[in-house]
Amino acid sequence: MLAGRWVKPGIFLLALAPLAYLAFGLVMDTLGANPAEALLRGTGLWTLRMLCLALLVTPLREAMGWAALARLRRMLGLFVFFYAFLHLLAYVWIDQGADWAEIVQDIPKRPFILVGLLTFILLVPLAVTSFDAAVRWLGAKRWRALHRTVYAVAILALLHFFWMRSGKRNFGEVAQYALILGALLTWRIVRRIRAPMTRPGINR
Repeated sequence: MLAGRWVKPGIFLLALAPLAYLAFGLVMDTLGANPAEALLRGTGLWTLRMLCLALLVTPLREAMGWAALARLRRMLGLFVFFYAFLHLLAYVWIDQGADWAEIVQDIPKRPFILVGLLTFILLVPLAVTSFDAAVRWLGAKRWRALHRTVYAVAILALLHFFWMRSGKRNFGEVAQYALILGALLTWRIVRRIRAPMTRPGINR
């Protein structure tokens, strides 16, 4: 019982570890020749990883019968938004120097930035409505429908990552995440199809 109480705080600290690593590297100048790119790539990768972990919670909970895992889904979902925000901040502030005119000109040149921005915009309502009060405000049915846009977030995030890697013809890591997200989304599609035959409700 005591160990169970430390699971959520422990995962919270583990989820912050990548940020601590990047911050330490920035202070100690160990992020390589291009720290700005390291921060941009690092926060982007951890957004994708947190998204995979957040989507993994429900399949793992149902497969293992660990109902307590549901408490981690919201926290991991908020970490997806947190790292996505840092990723956007790294682009706007560090990479572009908060030069909005330059940013506006940069978007048509690099479409993956537009896809990344759209992904972040879709994450905002999910983060804002991730609390219990939002379920009461929206109603359970509308809340579930809204939070199913996480599937679109996953597809757009993968497309953003693919376009970023395509310039260097580096598709190996993209394929790994595509397989992971593909499996997690396929599981949800199958579950949704089977749901009417097994139970009246579906959760994300």
